[in-house]
Amino acid sequence: MMKKFIVTLIITVVLVACSTSPTGRKQLMVMPESQMITMGVQSFHQLLEATPRVNDASIIQYVQCIGDAITQLPSVQAVSSDWEIVVFDDPSANAFALPGGKIGVHKGLLTVAVTPAQVAAVMGHEVGHVLANHGNERVSQSFAANQGLALLEGWLGKSDNKNQGAIMAALGVGTQVGVLLPFGRTQENEADTIGKELMARAGFDPRESVALWQNMARGSNGAPPEFLSTHPSHDTRIERLNDNMASAVALYQQSGNKPQCKR
Repeated sequence: MMKKFIVTLIITVVLVACSTSPTGRKQLMVMPESQMITMGVQSFHQLLEATPRVNDASIIQYVQCIGDAITQLPSVQAVSSDWEIVVFDDPSANAFALPGGKIGVHKGLLTVAVTPAQVAAVMGHEVGHVLANHGNERVSQSFAANQGLALLEGWLGKSDNKNQGAIMAALGVGTQVGVLLPFGRTQENEADTIGKELMARAGFDPRESVALWQNMARGSNGAPPEFLSTHPSHDTRIERLNDNMASAVALYQQSGNKPQCKR
């Protein structure tokens, strides 16, 4: 009877929690938005405590200018009306965005993203993860995969903290503060699509997203084959970014936005 209850519960959750991403993809989401925001804000505060910030005002203003152009778009404001952007003094070419309107950019990104539009491509991509609720989706997938086992272990008298750890990992926060786990290929491709549109609407040439990943490819120094990674290979990413580029360029030309972001 207990096993039947577990199966019924999981099926019910899957049926009632289906959602649709901005690109029309079906998603499983069971976490309340308020809880995702709380988790995102808490994770961001942990990162702030663990990683020094950049003190160079010119770099901060440059990144803030680019970020403002993206976060002021109506679709982004609908998710959060008060985005916080922090430049971390970290040499890795990385950035992230979390539920609750939090964006982190590593200083090392500026050595690879050498134009405002290339920085916008990365920031738009990361915001795209938030707009598509990828954090909630990963938490929900973890719930669907692990909750039945947890209930069974509880029935057998066992207890541990595996569920809490799985939820935090699914959100993108590793066991060590400041370590962000990668999203899956489908979510990465979707964030690329959303990010390309966001940067175009914000007034940044979307063709620069291709130039960015060409830079990334040159600096990867023998990245592992695509089948060994959750991320698409650089070549695959560039190919998919070029898909429907004409429509993104049209959005860019029609946007009327011309951000004046300079180092």
